[in-house]
Amino acid sequence: MSNWVVSLAGPRHVRLEPCPTDRLGPGQVRVRTRYSGISAGTELTLYRGSNPRLRKDWDAGSRMFVPRQAAPAYPVVGFGYEEVGEIVEVAPDVAGRRPGQLVWGIWGHRAEAVLPATAAHPLPPGLDPLAAVFARPGAIALTAVLAGDLHLGDWVGVFGQGVIGLLGTRLAALSGARVVAVDRMPGRLAHATRLGARRVVDAAADSPAAALRAATDGRGADVCLELSGSYPALHEAIRATAHAGRVVAAGFYQGYAHGLELGEEFHHNRIQLVAAQVSGPDPAPGTAGRWSGTRIAHTFMDLVAEGSVDPLPLVSHVVDAGAVADALALLDRGDGDVLQVVLRF
Repeated sequence: MSNWVVSLAGPRHVRLEPCPTDRLGPGQVRVRTRYSGISAGTELTLYRGSNPRLRKDWDAGSRMFVPRQAAPAYPVVGFGYEEVGEIVEVAPDVAGRRPGQLVWGIWGHRAEAVLPATAAHPLPPGLDPLAAVFARPGAIALTAVLAGDLHLGDWVGVFGQGVIGLLGTRLAALSGARVVAVDRMPGRLAHATRLGARRVVDAAADSPAAALRAATDGRGADVCLELSGSYPALHEAIRATAHAGRVVAAGFYQGYAHGLELGEEFHHNRIQLVAAQVSGPDPAPGTAGRWSGTRIAHTFMDLVAEGSVDPLPLVSHVVDAGAVADALALLDRGDGDVLQVVLRF
């Protein structure tokens, strides 16, 4: 077999295994993968076994999680959503696509995929293909920024300076906000400074809430973006926000909310807490009918192509796909120098 796919047989049990080659149908293209980025958020929840979809079913009609009735959660085959590849075959009825064309999209960690031509988005001319693995993380970050409804001169705290947090810092700065970046890892805070943060706060040593209030003459941040998925960080973002200000919760929170004290500043300061999630209709609150997920992703890639955002310095590791188990274990350890890990097929 010429096709290979990453499979999770159970928590922290990952392998690259052969799979059949799909036939090409009408309206489709065959793409051979060059790079596939690993998400340090959603994918690690699958790897660790904490993702709610492993123990519950998402009912699309009611938009609720319900007791699991489907097949066993594992194996999880072909997960992943940061792919870049080359078209190698085009169905006769497809226009505007050709063999050799570089494209980005979502088809999972696999050597090749057959997908609708509309899901294979051409790379802007001259762009390094590696930069396109950031299309989805960049869309997540831009969704949070749009949900924050930032304005020129706003003081904005960005909590969490992983890949999505760093992209959020850059996009918030491009929006005219005065950004205070928060993390516990000095190397990531150094990246944040280069990406436009006015100030940085090492949350392991200082109080981000106190720092943001000091920077704003005691008012607090106009908006805080919480992009780490940590409940204590969400609590601190709420503490850091001005009376009647907004906190955007865009991290993927797991389990019970230990460390989140909603009877304190959230209640007394009447904080507006909104969720931003890139999938589904109207991903950013308040933008209905204008900002679809597709528009958000393409806008981010336009910003990369024009040079307003340069994500390539955030690639910390490129490893052969055969070493996917080592790559996921590297992310799982949470070392400060690990940012975007990319599989090379």
